[in-house]
Amino acid sequence: MADTTAKPKGAAARSSGTRRRARKNTSAGLGDEKPESLLDYYRRMLFIRRFEERTAQAYTQARIGGYCHLNLGEEATVVGLLDAMRQDDYLFTNYRDHGYAIEKGMDPKRVMAELYGRSDGVSKGWGGSMHMYDTETRMLGGYGIVGGQLPLATGAALAISYRGGDEVVVCQMGDGTTNIGAWHESLNIAKLWNLPVVFVVINNFTGMGTTVDMSSAEPELHKRGSAFRIEGVRVDGRDVLAVRDTAAELVERARTEQTPFLLEAWSHRQKGHSVVDPAKYRTEEQWEEARADENDPIALFDAKLTEAGVLTDELREEIAASVKAEVAEAADFAENSPLPDVSTLFDYTYATPVPNESRRMPADPVFAE
Repeated sequence: MADTTAKPKGAAARSSGTRRRARKNTSAGLGDEKPESLLDYYRRMLFIRRFEERTAQAYTQARIGGYCHLNLGEEATVVGLLDAMRQDDYLFTNYRDHGYAIEKGMDPKRVMAELYGRSDGVSKGWGGSMHMYDTETRMLGGYGIVGGQLPLATGAALAISYRGGDEVVVCQMGDGTTNIGAWHESLNIAKLWNLPVVFVVINNFTGMGTTVDMSSAEPELHKRGSAFRIEGVRVDGRDVLAVRDTAAELVERARTEQTPFLLEAWSHRQKGHSVVDPAKYRTEEQWEEARADENDPIALFDAKLTEAGVLTDELREEIAASVKAEVAEAADFAENSPLPDVSTLFDYTYATPVPNESRRMPADPVFAE
């Protein structure tokens, strides 16, 4: 499949010429899209943005502990990708999973409660930021190990194929994941056995602190499936409609053709790798570019809707107020949710009872008296 965007090469779009191409890519019309659908996309993107901003605030207030990674700057990819999936399709993600969990159908209040480590959270408060999980919505993680989700997603696709189902597995990851062993092993098996899985690489140009073009001999990541004869395509991750349409095509082809595909969505992450990462490996110019309206998916979509007469000042204020209230409600719910009892610490270590399972607490003696 041909490349559908002119992604800036290198770590980011540094040259003025590249920036002109980036602006041109976002000038397409809205086609025959229904106004109510467009406003729904806008609200969902804005909700993820405000939810993540509130998450960052709560982290600085020590309401959230452990590691915490945000979807800031990736909202269009999150919404577009999830809109392309059927409700019964499966989703596996990396640790940057809050927005995906909400879009897959999890209650935002329970997602926030999980971030707070409370018992009303989606993983009973024991998973935290990196381990959102819900069998009902088929959001099967949230994985803290880079690439840990790839073999599991491939296995889920094998299970679908084995039982003759028509669901599809979507497996999301960051650009740095394309350099580890699980990437090569999983893509190889997926193609060898013709499994219905779409691997989605979120390319924000910098895996941790290393740029893509300094860590990959092939920086155009959608081409890296060619070693396994997996068809790949790149899409502008700032454009929710482009992501939706491109992802929908690949998901449906994976469903009907029973074969894997690779999707690369590029965008600019507006924060460091995690909440506490100052990202000093980025220059001031790179930061300005990442946060510029021309690279902000919400600002871009706002401008499009405003130009088309779909989004008015009154509607914008109404949506903003509604989102703010819902995010505040989620935070209040999390704050008032009880902490899990220490006695439940080992309740979900295994899916079924295991003989001689250790339930020893840190202060307990190694051997019982």
